[in-house]
Amino acid sequence: MNPEALKLLVTRRMPYGKYKDRLIADLPGHYLNWFAREGFPKGELGQLLALMQEIDHNGLKPLLDPLRKNA
Repeated sequence: MNPEALKLLVTRRMPYGKYKDRLIADLPGHYLNWFAREGFPKGELGQLLALMQEIDHNGLKPLLDPLRKNA
């Protein structure tokens, strides 16, 4: 897992859709799971969404708390 990618989860915002402007780290699990089923977008956004889905699915969201404080 790339530490820089983890930092992006707490600083990068969703650029479109129902959750536009919400931090990727704050996207709801059902939305992330929808992407997992339907396909993640290409590029960096898709990689970040896939990483966040994996973190959320495995109950690891609290690991992002120290990064939020430093963001």
